[in-house]
Amino acid sequence: MIKSLDLTVSILYIIGIVSIGLWSGIKHRRKNKGNAASEYFLAGKTLRWPMIGLALFATNISCVHLVSLAQSGFDTGLLNGNFEWMAAFTLILLALFFAPFYIKSGVATLPDFLEKRYDRASRDWLTIVSIVSAIIIHIAFSLLAGGIVLHTLFGVDMYTSVIIISLLTALYTIVGGLTAVVVTESIQTVVLLTGAVVISIAAYNKMGGWQPMMNVLEQHQEMNKLSMMRPHGDESGMPWYAVFLGYPVLGIWYWCADQTIVQRVLGAKDENHARVGPLFCGFIKILPVFIFVMPGLFAYTLSQTGLLDVSSLRTETGLNSKGIYTLMITQLLPTGLVGVLVAALLSGLMSQVSGALNSISTMAGYDIYKRYYPNTTDRQLVIAGKVAAGIALVLSLLLMPLLNSYESLFNGLNDIIAHIAPPITCVFLLGVFWNKASAVSAKYTLWIGSALGVIVFVINKLYPDTIIGHIPFMIMAFYLFCVCIVMQVIFSYVYPVEHTAESSTLFWKTPWEPLQSPGWKGLLNYKFLSVLLLLIMGILFWLFR
Repeated sequence: MIKSLDLTVSILYIIGIVSIGLWSGIKHRRKNKGNAASEYFLAGKTLRWPMIGLALFATNISCVHLVSLAQSGFDTGLLNGNFEWMAAFTLILLALFFAPFYIKSGVATLPDFLEKRYDRASRDWLTIVSIVSAIIIHIAFSLLAGGIVLHTLFGVDMYTSVIIISLLTALYTIVGGLTAVVVTESIQTVVLLTGAVVISIAAYNKMGGWQPMMNVLEQHQEMNKLSMMRPHGDESGMPWYAVFLGYPVLGIWYWCADQTIVQRVLGAKDENHARVGPLFCGFIKILPVFIFVMPGLFAYTLSQTGLLDVSSLRTETGLNSKGIYTLMITQLLPTGLVGVLVAALLSGLMSQVSGALNSISTMAGYDIYKRYYPNTTDRQLVIAGKVAAGIALVLSLLLMPLLNSYESLFNGLNDIIAHIAPPITCVFLLGVFWNKASAVSAKYTLWIGSALGVIVFVINKLYPDTIIGHIPFMIMAFYLFCVCIVMQVIFSYVYPVEHTAESSTLFWKTPWEPLQSPGWKGLLNYKFLSVLLLLIMGILFWLFR
């Protein structure tokens, strides 16, 4: 339980964020009344690269990451840091190849892009999958992680606390639109990073530094916890080749083809801002391994030396490490700073939920409501989006008990993504880089590929002792992706492409075409930043191999 000072800090933070969100969203829409729908859903395409980069990071890093990356650091060491550092490579892909494409096509949503490149059926299917995945992955998992933390800290019912926080988040998101989301996300990113740095320093100091932590790992023969590149047969199910083969399938969908993430790029002021924003986010993504995963590893060594009391996490079946982050907050920090950390957790929860609700409302408005009511007014479009966001929030709350059955929240989240992503990653990659990818092939690949993903997921859960059940989810994602690639290529030759005047311009003729743009001069040149980021990531992976 936390003290009154910390509770006051947390409450003031919530009130402040809700007020800023409402003020910024309403002010922006009053100033720009020309196209109400564009202002609400895409912030009138006025976003600059710092805000895009911070908003991308905030939408990605949720309460799930703070809680579950610390849990994974405690359980398996730095291994799950791969999900953070590998993201840099897919953000480079977004900046170099996808972002300029989306800006050039002038789309409001990614399903809209699929219709222009393929057909209406592909757009409809991606809309459905994107909304469902946003509800499960971006909202429900975040609410669950937030509920676990709030219950432990405040002693209140998990669902009651989450409902209150989510309703407050929905208030400024639904009223203020994307402007409110991005402004609050930028603030929340700073708070979240500050809080994460505080807990990292506290854990480091409590342990006495890096060497004492290394000594404990050596004593317990756990030095592999410092390795991110595990050998074949590693009990984690994530050897090095699973990371390099499986992550791009998950990452390209998540960072380059998921509306919740890419919507910040679609609201960019111009192509250069759309490119530099993701690269800025790529540099920020270096931090989570050190400030989200590493504290969990320190918590493990602290618990082994008796400096962190984990007795409250022990159950009849063993240690339930889901609450390790909360324990670190309450045991390692003085009064006052606990409130800052709670504010950081709430930042992660609120930014993730607000971003997802805004993307759901955008897709529901543009991709569903406008299809059946093509002559709808901007006001009706915005209302439809707000209603959809409210329904999505209710569904997310109902899913929480089911998702709580996962032993590790982070692995559970990525397990679901691994079965959703392959057909979408395939259709986007071939659509952008291969002129022969046909509309019929995309439709069948999305339908059959999604069905295969569901079938494999169900077999994996109901019959874990089968051959399919023994395949790690990262490798399974790669296998499913290969099947989808073969499927779409075959279908494209059986049903040859029939380009429209619009679709004939919606693919890169060569991989070098998008790199012809000179970009800004100086240090903010997207080519320079891409090379620098690649170099830094190569060095980091070598050091922590």
